[in-house]
Amino acid sequence: MTAHPPLAAFLKARPPVLARGPIALILIEDDAAVEETLRHHLALGFRHILALSPGPVPVPPDAGGRVTNLHWNTRDALAHQGAVDAVIRAVPAGTWLYYCYNAEFLFFPFSETRTVSELLAFHAEERRDAMLTYVIDLYAPDLARDPNAVNLTEAMFDRAGYFALGRKGSDGQPLDRQLDFHGGLRWRFEEHVPPARRRIDRIALFRAAPGLRIEADHRFNVPEYNTYACPWHHNLTAAIASFRAAKALATNPGSRDAVDSFRWRNSEPFQWRARQLMDLGLMEPGQ
Repeated sequence: MTAHPPLAAFLKARPPVLARGPIALILIEDDAAVEETLRHHLALGFRHILALSPGPVPVPPDAGGRVTNLHWNTRDALAHQGAVDAVIRAVPAGTWLYYCYNAEFLFFPFSETRTVSELLAFHAEERRDAMLTYVIDLYAPDLARDPNAVNLTEAMFDRAGYFALGRKGSDGQPLDRQLDFHGGLRWRFEEHVPPARRRIDRIALFRAAPGLRIEADHRFNVPEYNTYACPWHHNLTAAIASFRAAKALATNPGSRDAVDSFRWRNSEPFQWRARQLMDLGLMEPGQ
């Protein structure tokens, strides 16, 4: 194989790294915080990371063979759908998978002292095959200094302004244990965000299963995967601290001239700690 083989060829070869999870898929859309994203998820304990990108990207030299850079058109609007579905079909049923984009960082309860494998082992004991994650928008405080809205050392986020709405099925009836979550930059600048992209909920951690498919809106074709908890009690939830919305709003031609700052009265410095997100109710340890 070349140094940047196509995703399809890599999966067809059934390499040993696909035999056991948790496996992370990171879709690299640009050059923002690529190494930092890879290092963050390596530190969480993912057994292997598939870094998908249109062109080759540098892999941390101390990754210990745990990162494979693969060719994928991540700039396609449905890039996540094709990639996630392909990996689901290639790994053994029951394998835990995770997906995100560059400049996105997974946090979960007590993630400073627990690995992602420990998290998922606990979640599996509660008979859960998927975990709800909230995408919490990060942004630079000064767009004149950071025009792409990415600043890891001075990142800010919204401490308030989050809400949930009941989710209805195609028949107009409420869906069991499913909600549409909103907030962050997608809420405050909703006039620049298509309605289908305003939700902040994503089922980013899930178990592969025969026939499982992800939809364009980041939900799955199996309704139980899209639920926030099991029927009998609350379950763990996680959060993805993400610069992705800020990058888009600050650089897209349709919105960049209308956005001169993301700061408002509810902006708060991001401490890069799971405890901060738990204290604000942006993820839960379950019960």
